[in-house]
Amino acid sequence: MDKKKTKPFIVTIDGPAGSGKGTISKLVSKKLGFHYLDSGAIYRVIAIKANSKSLMSNQITPISELIDGLNIRFVDEKIFLDDKDVTDSIRSELIGKYASEIAKNASIREKILDVQRSFFVSPGLVADGRDMGTVVFPKAKIKIFLTASIEERVNRRYKQLILKENNVNLSDLFEKIKLRDESDTNRKISPLKAAKDAYLIKTDNLSINQTFEKVMEIIGSKIN
Repeated sequence: MDKKKTKPFIVTIDGPAGSGKGTISKLVSKKLGFHYLDSGAIYRVIAIKANSKSLMSNQITPISELIDGLNIRFVDEKIFLDDKDVTDSIRSELIGKYASEIAKNASIREKILDVQRSFFVSPGLVADGRDMGTVVFPKAKIKIFLTASIEERVNRRYKQLILKENNVNLSDLFEKIKLRDESDTNRKISPLKAAKDAYLIKTDNLSINQTFEKVMEIIGSKIN
């Protein structure tokens, strides 16, 4: 693919927890030389900033005001807030719960749309999330939806967590992801679902590299 002759475009990669969308999105963005957006991280960054100011998750007005001056950057594998590396701190359980609470608010989600869309600059963008192709970038040139059985996704997440934590309970993890699936698909605001024009890829029996190759084949067929 000749990036010099291709107009900037957006690739959205959506899917449930443990589907591999984050890993694949990063690989695709590197391959294309595009900017990368981890939409879920934005909510977590806002949660960190709000929590640092002792704001409760239901204090919508002051939290909304924080979004106006949000300075967030994705550099390689790291996430920066006001030039401070928050890659690890945004993954805490406390911040995750806080982020989930504010993400349920319609006015917060609406305001964050502008932040998310600001990442689309030349040469292009790979956006990873749950509503990238349906709500945030509905006119994206290429939309991918990755999925896998809950058993497969739980096993993947377990393998990730066991490298960082000594005490990971598989049954608890299964219930946590099951509840997250139900919450994501049944919420009234921006529910998790594949866009009508998205390419659906079931990744149960695919390696990371095989999934990456399938996504790149789709991108190549749409661009060339």
